[in-house]
Amino acid sequence: MRWGQTILGALLALSLVLLSGGNAWASSSEQLKWIEGGRKVDLGKMATVDLDSSLLFLDAANTAKVSEMNHEKPSGKEIGSIFPKDENQNWEVIFEYYELGHIKDDEKEDIDADAILDSYKKGTEESNKEKAESDRLYVKGWDVKPFYNEATHNLTWSMLAEDGNKEKLINYNVRVLTRQGYISAILVSDPAHLDADKKFLNDNILPKLTVKSGERYEDFNASTDKISEYGLTGLILGGAGLAVAKKVGLLALIIAFFKGAGIKVLVLIGAACAGVFGVIGKFFAKLFRKKKTESMHNEPNAQDQSEPYSSNKENTPL
Repeated sequence: MRWGQTILGALLALSLVLLSGGNAWASSSEQLKWIEGGRKVDLGKMATVDLDSSLLFLDAANTAKVSEMNHEKPSGKEIGSIFPKDENQNWEVIFEYYELGHIKDDEKEDIDADAILDSYKKGTEESNKEKAESDRLYVKGWDVKPFYNEATHNLTWSMLAEDGNKEKLINYNVRVLTRQGYISAILVSDPAHLDADKKFLNDNILPKLTVKSGERYEDFNASTDKISEYGLTGLILGGAGLAVAKKVGLLALIIAFFKGAGIKVLVLIGAACAGVFGVIGKFFAKLFRKKKTESMHNEPNAQDQSEPYSSNKENTPL
């Protein structure tokens, strides 16, 4: 049975449960502390985002809670997430922060996209030999070739792949380099709406993200700050470095990071790799976003951004 049929059946079954009164998931969603757009919000202590009025925001603790509601393990690196208010839109942007040391951008003119793609293909082909056809991954090419914006210190790339059932998979990654690591901006969308959602991310969210003073890439202090052993190519390959990648094969490397980050370090867009619960979570996201926008103005916590929003401040990633 194809993944699509499995997911459709799961969605139908759970939607019937919800409509018949089994609303545990919806009840859990009511515990989320949403922040309405039209204001500036904090991404932990690392950055701020000037949030458009058409958007909703969850802080680190509530972003992790969504992962748990979707039966995913939080990465522990979450610093916030953004959703559209419009229940007819179905995307989200997840922000995480990784402190690896200062990442030099001296490869900015020498990112070898062809060599990176070849490495991904060889690694996945080798790993596929030990997997059933339905579990195999086939790298097809670049959706967006890796490129680095020196002005914003953003590293961006998007890869095309297929699973064993020929289902189209796409990942879209943005890394915002900081003084001692990087902010990961991960777009979760679907192939039909990916282009429009990428444009919204690049036009209306990322330009309004401001790394805080003292944490900016240019705030690096060579006398006190650690230098990362990973460069731009290492980040594209998964963040574990080329030497490790050559030893274990890139698919194994990807899977290791994929599991370690709660299915978010590398986001694969498409039902087959997103998994049943990820798709179900997005399905119900429309319901709880609508419910929250209707009741938001009755919740004082959702309107007060004068203090960090997490009720468990010490657990907010730095």
